[in-house]
Amino acid sequence: MTSRLDNLKRHSLVVADTGDLEAIRRYRPQDATTNPSLLLKAFELPGYQDLIDAELAAVKAEGVDHDTRLAHAVDRLAVAIGSEISRLVPGRVSTEVAARLSFDTQASIRKAHELVELYDRHGVGPERVLIKLASTWEGIRAAEALERKGIQCNLTLLFSDAQAQACFDAGVFLVSPFVGRVTDWYKKETGQDYAPDEDPGVQFVRGVCERAGSGGFDTVVMGASFRSVGQVLALAGCPRLTISPALLEELAASEGEVPRRLELARAQGEAPGRISEAEFRWGHNQDAMANDKLAEGIRRFAEDQAVLEKRIHERLA
Repeated sequence: MTSRLDNLKRHSLVVADTGDLEAIRRYRPQDATTNPSLLLKAFELPGYQDLIDAELAAVKAEGVDHDTRLAHAVDRLAVAIGSEISRLVPGRVSTEVAARLSFDTQASIRKAHELVELYDRHGVGPERVLIKLASTWEGIRAAEALERKGIQCNLTLLFSDAQAQACFDAGVFLVSPFVGRVTDWYKKETGQDYAPDEDPGVQFVRGVCERAGSGGFDTVVMGASFRSVGQVLALAGCPRLTISPALLEELAASEGEVPRRLELARAQGEAPGRISEAEFRWGHNQDAMANDKLAEGIRRFAEDQAVLEKRIHERLA
């Protein structure tokens, strides 16, 4: 009998939520996604130490202005690690624009172009890269401009219907609605545990998939931030699922059928009208969970980047 991981791959494209090269080799995902938290973990992995030394030596040699050197070093490391990952996956690698730029459209656009240029120096074309941006109004506007230039985007930290609709309107390539963080919020509020089908995070992602399908939008939906195998299996049939090595291991180590749990809806009638900025901000504001988790997620990624920059500063010294 085949593993549940192999059976899951019959319904959903599996993406590795890690920068660990050994895990990527072991589970053979189609794509991989990174963020500052995962880069911080990769900073400790033995397999990356020579690469880190080489990139930091290059940063020193470039003579980049001291005020921007640490952020530039993080970008170089992210792209160097992403380039190594691209040699192991047939698809794309997602690389994140710094969270501190989440409310600056033009700065996000400039940073995306810098990342794409760095990838090009490593011989990785833009068709192999997804630029990750937070699903703020400003991030979505940056993604819309980048998509028109042929730079495809992954909109992350997505927690509300308003965010999803704005991303669909912008024509972004992919959105990453978060499962586990939605569930975390509701568990804290209610004190109750949820069976997979009643799980608020699972239900939210199913709703995003239905909204995309019924509206006839081309945006790919990728469930993210899983806490359990039960959540993953409850979303079998979601176009993409980005899964941590621990859960990939659990799926690979167990055998059994994986039934499709999500049938993608087909477009019926006209797509809804484009959401305005005022409607976006009001709709997102009315969802207490989405407000809390978006703000928290941006802070966490910014904090992890700051820690990474501190580690880089120490190593450069």
